Amino acid sequence: MDELELNFEGVERQPLRQFTEKAYLDYSMYVILDRALPFVGDGLKPVQRRIVFAMRELGLSANAKPKKSARTVGDVIGKYHPHGDSACYEAMVHMAQDFAYRYPIVHGQGNWGSADDPKSFAAMRYTEAKLTPYAALLLSELGQGTVDWASNFDGTLTEPVRLPARLPNLLLNGSSGIAVGMSTDIPPHNLREVSAALVHLLEHPKASVAELCEHIQGPDFPTGGELISSREDVLRIYETGGGTLRVRARWEREGGDVVITQLPWQVSGSRVLEQIAGQMRAKKLPMVEDLRDESDHQNPTRLVITPRSNRIDVDALMNHLFATTDLERTVRVNMNVIRLDGRPGVLDLKGLLGEWLQFRTDTVVRRLEHRLGKVRERLHLLDGLLIAYLNIDEVIAIIRSEDEPKPVLMQRFGLSDAQAEAILELKLRHLAKLEEMKIRGEQDALETERKQLEKLLGSRARLRTLIRQEILEDTEKHGDARRTQLVERQAAQALDESQLVSAEPVTLVLSSRGWARAARGHDVDAQALNYRSGDEFLAASRGRSNQLAVFLDSTGRAYSLPAHTLPSARGQGEPLSGRFNPPDGASFRGVLAGEPDSLWVLATDAGYGFVAKLEDLYSRNKAGKSVLSVPRGATVLLPAPVESGDDILVAAVNSVGQLLTFPIAELPQLARGKGNKIQAITAARHKAGEEAMVAVAAVSAEQVLAIYSGQRRMTLKHRDLADYLGARGRRGSVLPRGWRKVERLVAER
Repeated sequence: MDELELNFEGVERQPLRQFTEKAYLDYSMYVILDRALPFVGDGLKPVQRRIVFAMRELGLSANAKPKKSARTVGDVIGKYHPHGDSACYEAMVHMAQDFAYRYPIVHGQGNWGSADDPKSFAAMRYTEAKLTPYAALLLSELGQGTVDWASNFDGTLTEPVRLPARLPNLLLNGSSGIAVGMSTDIPPHNLREVSAALVHLLEHPKASVAELCEHIQGPDFPTGGELISSREDVLRIYETGGGTLRVRARWEREGGDVVITQLPWQVSGSRVLEQIAGQMRAKKLPMVEDLRDESDHQNPTRLVITPRSNRIDVDALMNHLFATTDLERTVRVNMNVIRLDGRPGVLDLKGLLGEWLQFRTDTVVRRLEHRLGKVRERLHLLDGLLIAYLNIDEVIAIIRSEDEPKPVLMQRFGLSDAQAEAILELKLRHLAKLEEMKIRGEQDALETERKQLEKLLGSRARLRTLIRQEILEDTEKHGDARRTQLVERQAAQALDESQLVSAEPVTLVLSSRGWARAARGHDVDAQALNYRSGDEFLAASRGRSNQLAVFLDSTGRAYSLPAHTLPSARGQGEPLSGRFNPPDGASFRGVLAGEPDSLWVLATDAGYGFVAKLEDLYSRNKAGKSVLSVPRGATVLLPAPVESGDDILVAAVNSVGQLLTFPIAELPQLARGKGNKIQAITAARHKAGEEAMVAVAAVSAEQVLAIYSGQRRMTLKHRDLADYLGARGRRGSVLPRGWRKVERLVAER
């Protein structure tokens, strides 16, 4: 079998890199110019422009009866935009949503979505639509020679390349889109403010952005809200064409309730309620008792928040919600548009308004020139008709006698082809004497109009005056009041977690196996609680639910967590090993709670220790932080709280029943370390397990020292402790017989 010979004659060859680069650039430019970015003139993307034009062709003006949306979408994709029907319908819906567009272009009947779920609109077969009165600003001059026309995708129809917008729709309704390597985010603005800035720029072409911002105060969102960015930030965005703005919801007081009446742009009310409810479920919003959505047709946004009591600082509560929910959000601004030269670019406010005014000037000039051409053409025809009326008998004779009357008429009366054709098209009813008077009257009116048009086209000042007048007329017809209030505020700050939790008294309980829980109140008998089999009470500490609980392990590491996150004491708690990552083999030896500046005595059974401030023990790290240095073979004793009071003594007892007391001033206050010697413990005997310090306590003059030995308890008043007073680091005095096996020391009132 002969080998197949391949013939590459006439096939273009080029490097793969060059081909892929060109293909990708072509695709990129298509996405940028024909899909994602709006044109500065009419502020529309191709699909939007084709939807509006198709609705005009269907006769769906503001005064017409609406038609099924499926009819409109079918015309758009069948005649002008050969893409998916769902994407086309979604673009149409977006132009009809009054919460998305500041000045909607499409008026819809049926379910067109809601602010909570913009994509919850009904299918196109169920909805109907027509154009709004505002849409006339885009279409009223379309048939007046104002724009270029191009063939549609199959060459059977023509469509406008641009729409002759009478106002800058790009700024009024804004736009957003993502192209290849660039994007655009232009917020909506108020029509009256934009018109005032246009008029100012017409009269003062060298005006600065700051001067234009005297008229355009900032974006005006359809959903209202508050623009809280500073004046300097807003001005900087308009000067550079990009940046971020902060928008906040509006609220008011009704009795004891907080009612949110306006939300930031593109924020869902149901989403905000979910965020607030989530904080309530997580017990991070104790000051809120109830949450309701009372929105209806009369009140599109009405979210009701009921504080727990009238003592709640509502301003602080709302500031927290602004910081933690979508009630306050940032809006990105990037004024990237397709300019008049067909290239994309980021424009500042003056550049954008200036480009639109140039577009509007060119449009008006084309409209006037088109009208002037029509007037001249009509005057030319009227001149011919007048000649015919003045010579009506001869004209009739020529028409009756000649086989080809047109050239004879042209030669006899010096007529043009158009004039002769107009004479031949005359109806018999128009041969009356009265028609001559009408022709002369029409000639006078058209001649006056011609002169006015020529004056307008010949004078830039007259042209600017006309443009200004038309802008003001449209503003009077379609303008409205600003919806978004301008209130300069600082960005909201979330409340500290301790402020979000009610300050209820709690008793923190730790078991010997490291299970922790929190019981309400301070009058709790922690030893009487139920414990797991093989487990028992180890330590308890009194604090408040809005404070941090600190746990100390056998290696001297401290861990902390919010007290309100611990499980209720009605159960058996939860293991701290699930909350923290202590070293292997470590066990938890104590729990500390109280005010951050409260003092505690930390010690090891080797006889060393120091006074520590509670806030120095705080650690958000799951691995904790090293606080107490534990000598080899030693273990951590139960921490002892230091209550406020006078003449505070440190009491320490060893395993052989020797009790030592000394002033707390002799013990240093440290953030971490081994500390100083509290009680003399022989190192060799400690190593052999024959001697150790077993407990430590801090006793004020208002307290007594409770000594526990098994089931027995003995108390020593503060004055009795003088019998055991000695220098720090001594062994102390022996307790009475029968009390030399001490297990715990507790300072009690």
